[in-house]
Amino acid sequence: MGGRTLEPTPVFDTYWRFAARRQAIYEARVAGHNGPWTSDPVLLAHRFTNCYRAADRVSQYAIREVAYSGDQHPDELIFRILLFKIFNRIDTWRLLTAELGTPTLASFDVNRYDAVLGAAFGRGQRLYSAAYVMPSPAFGAMRKHVNHLRLLEHMFEDGIVDRLTGAVTMREAFECIKRYPGMGDFLAFQFLIDINYSAALDFDEMDFVVAGPGARDGIRKCFGPHSAGIEPEIIEYMAVTQHDHFERLGLSFRGLFGRPLKLIDCQNLFCEVDKYARVMHPDISGYSGRTRIKQRYRALLEPVPVWFPPKWGLTF
Repeated sequence: MGGRTLEPTPVFDTYWRFAARRQAIYEARVAGHNGPWTSDPVLLAHRFTNCYRAADRVSQYAIREVAYSGDQHPDELIFRILLFKIFNRIDTWRLLTAELGTPTLASFDVNRYDAVLGAAFGRGQRLYSAAYVMPSPAFGAMRKHVNHLRLLEHMFEDGIVDRLTGAVTMREAFECIKRYPGMGDFLAFQFLIDINYSAALDFDEMDFVVAGPGARDGIRKCFGPHSAGIEPEIIEYMAVTQHDHFERLGLSFRGLFGRPLKLIDCQNLFCEVDKYARVMHPDISGYSGRTRIKQRYRALLEPVPVWFPPKWGLTF
């Protein structure tokens, strides 16, 4: 790959075993089976995201309640998704809708939104998800959320909708988002994936991928230090050869209602295998040097949401 010969470590096979076990948990929960859904001690003790990014709780909410609920005009659709993704927190979205109604670009006003969010912040309410760091763009405000609201206003005044909908490739759309303050590679790609779930864009998820910091750690654990700099090629290899490796290891993996792992999902799995390997392969290190998994598993009683972009044509 990338003109290099890579020697897989034991974590490489663990990647596929983890994927099969984690997906089996998801399928058992969707089917309504009583737990525990696995005998894997690490999966029983610690929290891991789903194999498929779109199946996770926040993504499910964003797809059904934000992207496919409300005005489907690209301006309004992209506005709702970007507003949601900036905070990436369901409670924050519910707060805004309870106070202001369904957010619309046509009625967006930074001061009105600041009044709601500022009051909540003053009450000690958390506004942002802890899933990833959202740096504060430099728009002159004291509060981070105000700078983000001003960033959002700037994006639409700058014509982000026309840029995105006019993009010919997924990479071009990614560059449209990355050009804005505070939008590095990882955030720009994550935002693009959420917009691409909607009816506003329709790029193939096999077209382009960006490896985040966690994925780079997982890739190094699977392939060693010579993997540095060719992470997208490695992720593509995993997606293209997935069926061969599941079969080679005698693993059952039916995909997401028949949908195979895409680049974003293989990227996501590298993040999770990085964590999993801290316990299963403590002698194999990544870049971060982390040795513990912070989040403990806590069983949720509510049903698992199952709702995916209609354009995928899944039957569930």
